[in-house]
Amino acid sequence: MDRSRRPVLLLYTERTMRQLATLLFAASPMFAQTSPWEELIETARRGPSAPELKDRIVKVLPNRTGNLVWGQDFLFVTESQSPATISIDQQPPVPMLQIPGSNSWMLLTKMRTGVTHQYQFYAAGKPLGARGDAGGYNPDSYQKPGGSRGKLSERQTIVSKIYDGMTSNFWVYASPGVDPNVPAPLMVWQDGQGLTGEYSGLRLFTVTENLIHQKLIPPMVHVLIQPGTGGEAEGTRMRSILYDTVSDRYGKYLIDEVLPAVEKDYKLRPDAYSRAIAGASSGAICAFNVAWYHTGQFSRVLSHIGSYVALQWRPDQHLDGGYIVSNKVRREPKKNIRVWLSDGMDDQETLAGSWPLNNILLANALKLKGNDFHFRFGEGMHAIAQGALDLPESLAWLWRDYDSAKASQTYEMEESERAKPPFRVRIANRDVW
Repeated sequence: MDRSRRPVLLLYTERTMRQLATLLFAASPMFAQTSPWEELIETARRGPSAPELKDRIVKVLPNRTGNLVWGQDFLFVTESQSPATISIDQQPPVPMLQIPGSNSWMLLTKMRTGVTHQYQFYAAGKPLGARGDAGGYNPDSYQKPGGSRGKLSERQTIVSKIYDGMTSNFWVYASPGVDPNVPAPLMVWQDGQGLTGEYSGLRLFTVTENLIHQKLIPPMVHVLIQPGTGGEAEGTRMRSILYDTVSDRYGKYLIDEVLPAVEKDYKLRPDAYSRAIAGASSGAICAFNVAWYHTGQFSRVLSHIGSYVALQWRPDQHLDGGYIVSNKVRREPKKNIRVWLSDGMDDQETLAGSWPLNNILLANALKLKGNDFHFRFGEGMHAIAQGALDLPESLAWLWRDYDSAKASQTYEMEESERAKPPFRVRIANRDVW
């Protein structure tokens, strides 16, 4: 454990919270207007007896368990019939405060931003639910005063021929600076239904608007697509079929069916130089495969906690699993793609494979082939926390040196990366001898 990551837990007693209630948290220039997250934090400062607290928890955390972050304030909430405690970054558990008239327990504390923090709830000395990750957002994940806002469409629906009648929902977000009549750069996001909220965990819209204002990325259209339903066979889980299958089929679906539907409202740049694709978990391997098989259409890839494992290994259908991706990168001709990979040491280990090891294998494959890539390997779990706090940096890196006057670029590995060796593995939880 890196001791620099360990938080200083400032445990708020009810008395301290009442004193802190006089602070004007929103006065910081980082924050432009009150959000549901900020309102909840401000209410929690007044202590567990604050009358609006229960309603605001349900509004932001419908399951009454989890965490939210605003600035350096981290609020943790869980449900338990007996007194709850919480361990953060493997420190000894500390007591949580009960919200009167409920089985909800809370802890409000200040911690370091720019890193992830693991947490585990306990009740009666036993773990309560699974471990979680909390990400300390960076300043560009908060709306700035006076910034322009983009526009999110209503939900739209299409029926696929490529996937035999599958129905899919999608949304289109046009950032500030996008003219519907002028072809715009494009970024496609898998599992888009989870990104449509203004204060979703990724905070995509806010980050986009801040980076455009700073001229770090171009104005662009985000297409947020939800995994489809129906098609193939009744009751089939289409998400894994769509995302984890190593083939060119999903890319054809995007290019031939989804994007023409988007272009009914917004013109899109057709060059791969102006197109990126992103996803998390199975959505990440999906994004990589689209760029790999359709490099003439997409050249920028953002991969969070990618599932480069055997979730759709179908030997009877002559289909390899996602583990083959790193070997394809090593053995097949180099593709002109730019890739940001992100994963953590505590990502999943299942019978389908090892998420951390397969992400490392892919990073080393890109390294050995001389691709333009960046690999952020932290301590996070199979969660979006690390990808969320990194989003301003990853988007700026992915779109760096973009020139709207160009339609192509040969991506070259950064000199700082070229000077580094391949990634090496060290076992962190077992003795060597």
